[in-house]
Amino acid sequence: MTPFFVAIFLLATADTFTQAYESSGDGDTEDSTEDSSYDESVYDLSMESCMKQDLEYQTFKPQDIEARYMAVYGTRIFISLGKSTGIPATLFSFPTNGAFSASPNLTPFPSLVMHKFGDCNKIEEARGVQVDAVGRLWVLDYGSDDCNGKIWTIDLSDNDHTELIHRFGSRDWIRDLALDETPNGTLAYISQFGGQHIVVYSLERNQSWTVHTPGIKAYSIALSPKDEEPRQLYLGQLSSTELFSISVAELRNGNRTSNPKLIGNWTAEPYRMRMDNHGTMYATFRRKNFIQSWKTSQPFEEQHFHEVAGPNNCVPFTFALDHDGILLIMLFDYCNKPRLLEAAVGEKSFKTSPEQCQLFNIILICSNVFTVILSGLIILWLILRQRRNNSIPPNTNEVQEMPVIADNHADDVGPAESAAVRGRSHIRPGC
Repeated sequence: MTPFFVAIFLLATADTFTQAYESSGDGDTEDSTEDSSYDESVYDLSMESCMKQDLEYQTFKPQDIEARYMAVYGTRIFISLGKSTGIPATLFSFPTNGAFSASPNLTPFPSLVMHKFGDCNKIEEARGVQVDAVGRLWVLDYGSDDCNGKIWTIDLSDNDHTELIHRFGSRDWIRDLALDETPNGTLAYISQFGGQHIVVYSLERNQSWTVHTPGIKAYSIALSPKDEEPRQLYLGQLSSTELFSISVAELRNGNRTSNPKLIGNWTAEPYRMRMDNHGTMYATFRRKNFIQSWKTSQPFEEQHFHEVAGPNNCVPFTFALDHDGILLIMLFDYCNKPRLLEAAVGEKSFKTSPEQCQLFNIILICSNVFTVILSGLIILWLILRQRRNNSIPPNTNEVQEMPVIADNHADDVGPAESAAVRGRSHIRPGC
């Protein structure tokens, strides 16, 4: 096995293992019809750090947590919560690693001071979140009665640098987003509950516009993978089980109207949809205790992906896909203890976390060093072997053979015979 293949094997082996967490409480037994293995954690989510800063937040109750949207980057999870009394913010983060025995503390993200309802320059009510290819967290801000909706970006690779990049012309009832990143620029497709249209935002032009979708009020949204052309944007409605698609090419061309195409019907009304790198879509439903999936390369036929004992609130699930194809599912059981599940479902990407990139670089460097050393040893061995062959004269065996024979007989003959033997020593022995 060559050093190159050794390095690749080690890298693949390292990526095979996923982070496992020790549960801090008992959870319900779950069944899944999908051939996927899960790692599970049970979290007693608290806001102790917030309570220490403001007495108002001591009214927080765990059962008030209603997870809306989720994103993941490296070892951090970002989650937007429904606005409720006693909850100090609507966007939080918590780590996926650390001490096994400790449940994480929800931390307002990027900081508590960046959250204030009614302040147009702060995060008021976070909705859809997604991480792009360069490590920026996009956050949709629902706004308030006094402030229009807006878009924030938080650079997770640059000390969480936060920037308000766009203000919409109205509150717009924005919900979720899907990012279309191309060499020509980045477009955000945004679902807007209440109207028969979606919103398109161009990062490079810092402009947004509406695209009419006659007859469809989009609530949930999902984008097909980059390598599946022509790409499609999928739309689900809050009050309908119907699933539609529209052409991404039309959206890129700036069309202001796109007629949705009916794809099929879900079991229930979807409130969140996401697509993995294989082109499999996952959907969650209001007050339903299961997650469904559909392989978009095939005619519409939903599959039962995961199920729990029963929902405890309006939106029992939220989930996100990381750049390694890991599906993370946050769910809430009857004990109001959020649980985090991990399942490897998507194709791995080279856009991995900094820790994985560092591991790959170390393995690659070690492989190159080993190759250079091994090559040098082989060359040195060949040189020494060639010198040894050149130092041996021709017919060496014949020259050395007779003295050995003569010496062996020298003790058994007299002087005359010895002289005779010496006289014949130049004669090559016969058979």
